[in-house]
Amino acid sequence: MPGFVLLMRPRGDGSAAMRVGFTVTKKIGNAVVRNRMKRRLRALARELLPDNGVPGADHVLIGRAGGIERSFDDLRRECTKALGKVRR
Repeated sequence: MPGFVLLMRPRGDGSAAMRVGFTVTKKIGNAVVRNRMKRRLRALARELLPDNGVPGADHVLIGRAGGIERSFDDLRRECTKALGKVRR
């Protein structure tokens, strides 16, 4: 199971700007764990979305329970794969 879920929806408003949102539920852990997961997701988005994201779309990264234990390289690989599927 991946460490996160990626949702993407084109806005259709004519703007090429990419927007991104993050969410991690209380099922993941306490506030410290949730904030750590959000920081990891923000770092992924900052690194990968400019080159691999869909222009004119909203991207939402939803943190999963296994994401906090995964290495950042594994998360990066999963995010790159997910963005590749979304672009098709």
